[in-house]
Amino acid sequence: MKTKIVCSLFFLFPVIICAQTNQPKTPEEVVALIKKNVTCDWASQTVDNFKAGDPNSTLKGIAVCMFADMQTLKTAVEKGCNFIIAHEPVYYNHLDETESFANDPVFQEKMKFIKENNLVIFRFHDHIHMTKPDGISVGMINKLGLKEYSVNGSLTFFKIPEKIVAGYAKELKQKFDMESIRYIGNPEMKFTKVAFMAGAPGGQRHIQMLRNPDVEVIIAGEAPEWETYLYTNDAIDLGKSKAVIFLGHIKSEEAGMEYCAEWLGTFVSGVPIYFIENKANFKTGGQTF
Repeated sequence: MKTKIVCSLFFLFPVIICAQTNQPKTPEEVVALIKKNVTCDWASQTVDNFKAGDPNSTLKGIAVCMFADMQTLKTAVEKGCNFIIAHEPVYYNHLDETESFANDPVFQEKMKFIKENNLVIFRFHDHIHMTKPDGISVGMINKLGLKEYSVNGSLTFFKIPEKIVAGYAKELKQKFDMESIRYIGNPEMKFTKVAFMAGAPGGQRHIQMLRNPDVEVIIAGEAPEWETYLYTNDAIDLGKSKAVIFLGHIKSEEAGMEYCAEWLGTFVSGVPIYFIENKANFKTGGQTF
């Protein structure tokens, strides 16, 4: 489990420290500041709300992450944080509905840990994507090193120096410290035209992007194998110069939450803010490059 304390960045920017006046005392006050600092209106229908704990409890520290899984929650407690801001669901479904898990032992033990440690959890998904520019995309594009190759300032389309598919997949595996990486395509295919699609937008959106003549390779999160995988393999067999490199859901958005932690530090003071990196969701066996 990797962590990064964001408040340490303030020492590089003493002027920002002097300008800071927002010192929230509760998680509720932090969320009020988030609502004030996003560039979009706060939606009435959203998954961005408190998922656990008392929003008016005393704030001790903030942990920002992709998934508030047990490993992340334990690390947050070790760091002295009682407020967790997560990008994705806490309870294994998009709306964080808990009724069907009421008698589930995994859910029960997770809730017990949350209550015993007085943790407060808030999901920040819709509005970090809706704010301009999309915070997840900004963080990921910075991590990928694609900013200078953006096509007309796009957060989706890039024209990069020529690479080959297998070599670029290996570069991304190393950049994101992944155990393995999946890709579909001719390993020796040369390309320059790239599209970035974070998370899980769905196979049909991947297919729509692959139809675009200005896209040769998609850097993707995850996808149904019977949609994106099948379409891309058929395209390749029919002689099309197309490929998809899959980072997985976590790694295709996680740098956006690291950026979120840094962004929080520009208007929240008086409390430590940590970015906590999730471990891989699965183990791999056999030979990987």
